[in-house]
Amino acid sequence: MKYYFVVGEASGDLHTSNLMKSLKAYDGNADFRFFGGDLMAAQGGTLVKHYREMAFMGIGPVVMNARTILGNLQLCKKDIASYRPDAVVLVDYPGFNLKIAKFVKTRLNIPVFYYISPKVWAWKEYRIKSFKKYVDEMLCILPFEVEFYKKHNYRVHYVGNPSVDEIDTRDFKNETFSGFIAANELPDRPIIALLAGSRKQEISRNLPSMLQAVKGFEDYQLVIAGAPGIEPGFYDKFTKGLPLKVLFNQTYRILAQSQAALVTSGTATLEAALLNVPQVVCYRMPMPRLSYWAFKNILHTPYISLVNLICDREVVMEFFAKFFTVENIRKELIQLLHVKNYRKNMLDNYAEMRRILGNTGASDRAAEIILDKLGNNPLKKFSI
Repeated sequence: MKYYFVVGEASGDLHTSNLMKSLKAYDGNADFRFFGGDLMAAQGGTLVKHYREMAFMGIGPVVMNARTILGNLQLCKKDIASYRPDAVVLVDYPGFNLKIAKFVKTRLNIPVFYYISPKVWAWKEYRIKSFKKYVDEMLCILPFEVEFYKKHNYRVHYVGNPSVDEIDTRDFKNETFSGFIAANELPDRPIIALLAGSRKQEISRNLPSMLQAVKGFEDYQLVIAGAPGIEPGFYDKFTKGLPLKVLFNQTYRILAQSQAALVTSGTATLEAALLNVPQVVCYRMPMPRLSYWAFKNILHTPYISLVNLICDREVVMEFFAKFFTVENIRKELIQLLHVKNYRKNMLDNYAEMRRILGNTGASDRAAEIILDKLGNNPLKKFSI
């Protein structure tokens, strides 16, 4: 069968590459074409547009690049119509993908699957109407989303969380600290990891304050996890002259060997928890007081980090908007590194989060649902 994927960011590239791998295991004739990234390309098929050319964040950049975004939309629609796939699989990225879903269902009448639900439970609940109209099956990766959609009379599938699989099957899973520092020519000191985001705007906004917050931790070394798709030279203006290292394509290895981490909100908070790394969630926003007012009065979510959302309580501290200060981040980091009971409590809560997420096999379960809907019934082997 022929599958068309539309992915707009790095985490989607990772998760979709594993879904492609599962589809190939079930469907020996699987053929892929996609807007995506390097990891998807490694699974085979044709990369039409790289997500690096599509990642515009915030009102200003979107307006400034409106012509490019419109061009990408037209290219995607035209390419899908020409390729005539058996299924279109959309991955998060709702501003773009809902337009594609409408086109595919109304103009081409091709089955549409949505893998990784957009965060409509946080805001823009009105988009559920579009899901009902244009999406055949919604495949969710967060357990609380099932109940949320149920309230809106929309049946969705919880397939498990792909980060559980990716952490479980990661390379260097049994690597020792001594092996890691030797491989990367690092000194023999415990590590504080910095994960400042996946886009240039996020990194520029968050990394300078993160670096200020970790000043003075002389017994530790700092390692920045370089974001996929960001050129190494981009970090130089923030790190020049500082005693630290930026490592690319090693996020899981870095976290697994770290004593603590400063992490922006997003998938990275979940990955840090799955790797049992105590963390401080920090996310700088423009106009912090207004941003916090909007969070409290417009958004429909009590937390910004996936860890807290999954557990439905405060497991990790979230310093964002008006609470994003160097002093707050530093104080919390000290607690995590030096107060044993405080650290242990966070790690105990991580164990509860893993129980809620369930077993490995998210990509296989998603592939089963897609193929079953298309009439190619695979042998169901996996349960959550």
